Amino acid sequence: MLVYTDTMEPLASKIRPQSLAEFVGQEHLVGKGKALYQAIKDKHLFSFILWGPPGTGKTTLAKIYAKDINARLYELSAVSAGKDDIKKIIAEPDTLMEAQPKILFLDEIHRFNKAQQDFLLPYVESGKLTLIGATTENPSFEVIPALLSRCRVFVLQSLNEAELKAIVKRTRIKMPKDAIDWLAALANGDARIAITAVENCQRLYGAITLENLKNTFEHAFIRFDKKGDEHYDTISAYIKSMRAGDADAALYYLARMIEGGEDPKFIARRMVVFASEDIGLAQPTALIVANACFAAVDVIGMPEAQINLAHGTAYLALAAKDRSTYNAYFEALDDVKRLGNQPIPLNVRNAPTKLMKQLGYHKGYDMYPKNPGSKEDSYLPEKIKGKKYLRLSYLRK
Repeated sequence: MLVYTDTMEPLASKIRPQSLAEFVGQEHLVGKGKALYQAIKDKHLFSFILWGPPGTGKTTLAKIYAKDINARLYELSAVSAGKDDIKKIIAEPDTLMEAQPKILFLDEIHRFNKAQQDFLLPYVESGKLTLIGATTENPSFEVIPALLSRCRVFVLQSLNEAELKAIVKRTRIKMPKDAIDWLAALANGDARIAITAVENCQRLYGAITLENLKNTFEHAFIRFDKKGDEHYDTISAYIKSMRAGDADAALYYLARMIEGGEDPKFIARRMVVFASEDIGLAQPTALIVANACFAAVDVIGMPEAQINLAHGTAYLALAAKDRSTYNAYFEALDDVKRLGNQPIPLNVRNAPTKLMKQLGYHKGYDMYPKNPGSKEDSYLPEKIKGKKYLRLSYLRK
């Protein structure tokens, strides 16, 4: 049995695949005939960005690509690297193999600021450097357009449990099936977590068992970047689930956010918005419930307030839905922006002075018109008199 010490190479590095034949996962990119497979097979040199969750093979793919097309690979992390590091790579003299290209693998490219990316751009444009960027963030938002337009973007997927089990077995460390199954579920699609768990467990206990693995961790790892795509994707799924009336899905995404450390006040604020935006007049009490949830989060605090959030989530998801008010308001707002401040009809203007009354202010005002909103009894400005913004359409279940 292998025994690891702190001075030895990490297990993840030790078992890193050296070729596509050994690589596990991302079949949509590296399967036979797929984009990266074909690029490596044809030795096609081009810049690209690998976008995907942690532990899905971004670094490994960059290393395999550089090795198989016979390029010199320079690895930098955008967290600590700067312009001087890029200058050193450019200035490094060519070897006897002058045709050997230079590939810069820039991990966490989203951490490079605009000025640093601008500095990198001409070297990529001229071909002095071929760029492989790796990021967990959406490159559309994090990479400057000029640089992004010169790179192809490949999207990596979280590894499934079968793929994680295959990776765990590559460690060749003996462990029972229930331990492998639990680890594949725990890793949440991240191979690095699975491998590190095996390594840490062996250091702590020697033997890998389900109980020892569980003792290695206080609780299952939930990947949730409160500032990244995971944050926006999860809150989006939560809102869409409530909108569709799927209370089970809404509660699941709520639990993911809570377990991942999301600010409960952020969730409660979204509930208050949802109550008016998506439920509105169909069930006006929804706004009261949503506000009560927000108050509970503020007064009760966590962890107890998660029960209030769950109660509110179920209520909002099951409530009748109507977006009439939301749609009407923004249609009216569009007219305000498009037409400007149209003259207010005299009959609905305030008349605090005698002169104003003489000018016709407030004249003919009917507090309770026979046909409110009709062209004859409309209080709207002349240009849009009688226009209908509010169209009630309760979508009751």
